[in-house]
Amino acid sequence: QVQLVESGGGLVQAGGSLRLSCAASGSIFFNNVMGWYRQAPGKQRELVAAITRGGSTDYADSVKGRFTISRDNANDTVSLQMNNLKSEDTAVYYCAAGVTITSLERVRYWGKGTLVTVSS
Repeated sequence: QVQLVESGGGLVQAGGSLRLSCAASGSIFFNNVMGWYRQAPGKQRELVAAITRGGSTDYADSVKGRFTISRDNANDTVSLQMNNLKSEDTAVYYCAAGVTITSLERVRYWGKGTLVTVSS
């Protein structure tokens, strides 16, 4: 049963932009905090951004001012607009959902991930 489906990854040059989207099953989207984690080669998975049902947002320090998370309540999707991309943003990006998603252990639902590669 597919519940979180990401799209929008790809290859982009440093300084460029990409937009990731995650389509969620309705019940998951309505009841949970949504967000994005990423995992770079050889590194731990880390929280990038999160958004509550009410629209409150939180970002990793490394992406503040460059990434924007948003949710479309009419279409049960959450998006991540990534601007001014850097080579260190290269990672697999995972959509995540849960009552809270501030730690890996608290994430209840995961997408399969989408690869973002930033070339310098």
